[in-house]
Amino acid sequence: MPLEKVDKIWMNGKLVNWDDAQIHILSHVVHYGSCLFEGIRTYKTKMGPAVFRLEAHMKRLVDSCKIYRMEPAYTKEQLSEASVELIRINKLEECYIRPLVYRGYFELGVDPTNCPIDVTIATYKWGRYLGAESLEKGISVGVSSWSRMAPNTFPAMAKSAANYMNSQLIRLEARAHGYTEGIALDYSGHVSEGSGENIFIVRDGTLITPPFAAAILPGVTRNTVIHLAGELGLRVIEENIPREALYIADEVFFCGTAAEITPITSIDKIKIGSGVAGPITKKLQKRFFDIFEHPETDSHGWLTFVHPSAKREKKNSTVPHERVLTGK
Repeated sequence: MPLEKVDKIWMNGKLVNWDDAQIHILSHVVHYGSCLFEGIRTYKTKMGPAVFRLEAHMKRLVDSCKIYRMEPAYTKEQLSEASVELIRINKLEECYIRPLVYRGYFELGVDPTNCPIDVTIATYKWGRYLGAESLEKGISVGVSSWSRMAPNTFPAMAKSAANYMNSQLIRLEARAHGYTEGIALDYSGHVSEGSGENIFIVRDGTLITPPFAAAILPGVTRNTVIHLAGELGLRVIEENIPREALYIADEVFFCGTAAEITPITSIDKIKIGSGVAGPITKKLQKRFFDIFEHPETDSHGWLTFVHPSAKREKKNSTVPHERVLTGK
């Protein structure tokens, strides 16, 4: 589906029209993939649009920039503020937020030192990433022949546009084989992640997920699932997962900002568990979506409300008030 245009995009501190948000074809980023980015969801709630874990996402963006020696001219607080203001300006009730930090137009060559570091933020509507019925019915995936990057090649902990060339190969291969998504192994043959999602397996009531050393992106939703599992009294282990453990797992699911919590019902045409979304996956799904269904109970402070008039209901609530980012 093509992107649905909105009114404005934020570019280097200025609001520009959607169709005018362009860069030069000889910008460094076009030729060398020198871009760090984030994907952040804004949910429609009864208290108005609310951005989920905005601070955590912006921190990861700044961390990615630090790894690549690309210091933006804006702090994570300023980028958060600009994102919220942009949602207001575009009058969106729910949307995806896409901040980019990239090397712009000046000169070409592998050494990017003299190229400017530009920053943009776009907001746009986006539905279910892995299909309209994926959250309820689950998806079929295959283990990819493409591996994730080895240590000292590309930094997997940075959300870099260049890394997603690897992701594209994984996703294209999965599509060619009739799967919704692919699972990549790391350089040692252990399970890493999907093309754009972290992965969990459930075995005997315990959740197991690959560690950072398995060339995964440190997902914000992954972190959320670990927190929610703890609140539900579920044990979570971070350890290397051999490929065959996928096939004999009781449940497997992807998680990510785009994928949310998506059950995996078959891998390499082998049925996972009973072949439907498992009870622990569904329990975590419910806990996750309850955050947006009942925003007044957000005890973690994970929601940033777009409209300053949004107030937490005080009745029977002992959690602190959330911080509302207001426009300049």
